[in-house]
Amino acid sequence: MTQSPLSVVLAGGGTAGHISPLLAIADAVRQLRPDARIKVVGTSSGMETRLVPAAGYELAVIERVPMPRRPSGDLARLPARLSRAVRQAGEILDEAQADVVVGVGGYVSTPVYLAARKRRIPIIVHEANARPGLANRVGARNADVVGVAFEETKLPGARWVGMPMRREISQLDRAAARGTARAALGLDPDLPTLVVTGGSSGAASINAAVTAALPELSAAGIQTLHVTGRGKAAADAEGKALTAPLYRQVEYVDGMELAYAAADLLLARSGAGTVCEISAVGLPAVLVPLPHGNGEQALNAAGLVEAGGALLVRDSLFTPEWITQNLIPLLSDRAALETMAAASAARGIRDADTQMAALILEAAERKAA
Repeated sequence: MTQSPLSVVLAGGGTAGHISPLLAIADAVRQLRPDARIKVVGTSSGMETRLVPAAGYELAVIERVPMPRRPSGDLARLPARLSRAVRQAGEILDEAQADVVVGVGGYVSTPVYLAARKRRIPIIVHEANARPGLANRVGARNADVVGVAFEETKLPGARWVGMPMRREISQLDRAAARGTARAALGLDPDLPTLVVTGGSSGAASINAAVTAALPELSAAGIQTLHVTGRGKAAADAEGKALTAPLYRQVEYVDGMELAYAAADLLLARSGAGTVCEISAVGLPAVLVPLPHGNGEQALNAAGLVEAGGALLVRDSLFTPEWITQNLIPLLSDRAALETMAAASAARGIRDADTQMAALILEAAERKAA
């Protein structure tokens, strides 16, 4: 019997932390069902307006409905705004003749979950953080399946599937790609290599500590690739781009798989995507969680740190002296790095995208039956 085209609507947006796993799931669905019709629901103000069309998927937008945390005018306007967004989401689901709704969190997901529940469309939730966001806490109550990136995430009926990510990362062989990656990034093929990143927006405190410690890093024979973040280039006293022995800075790396392959050790924030990606590729890391917010970055790192795949240091304690006393000796200890790499890889999940796609297809089949 001929299969009817599968219609999948995915909801999420705002930041790359939501959009990257969403697109990985969409790609995996399309690989399993090339005939699938896929639509993404976002808002007009998030990164999805650029990233989703660039990935080849249709984007529909609804009103952004932030959930106020305290009494305000926004709270008084919430019921009307949410009702309007749910109606907009429902129109998108009806037009798409959606078989399944997949949400990854963010402001846009709640209206889509509510519209799907009203229509009895199966709901699949993926939560990227160890501490789930409000939208996915709402969505999980009525979800057919809940997938989580971290084993520690507490949501009803959660399945630990890992973090959907680009195949270029999840299937990376670091050892095989090291030479090519270092050449592409302008690095010495043989020196111990530290890669520093604060994400696309950079991390000022990490940047400052690393640049202050450059004399000690180069004296130890360690080369540093510093991904400063867009608009965050490190400058010298004259305001020119900072230069130093064995130091190379770039604002952005197009394809973090290159940086992961080049690195012997990664120094980074502990966003959910970063933690899951370094586990998938077996890369040792020093993680410096964001010092503000709800503490989710420390929670994201906890399992990997406990397993021995990473070290965690509080932002307030991450200083040039810490680098000299702790990071430099670690980078000089090949056996310790290999032990950390093995511990990291043991927690890594490389097929989260296909796991999620399979769950989506199963939900669609149950609906059809």
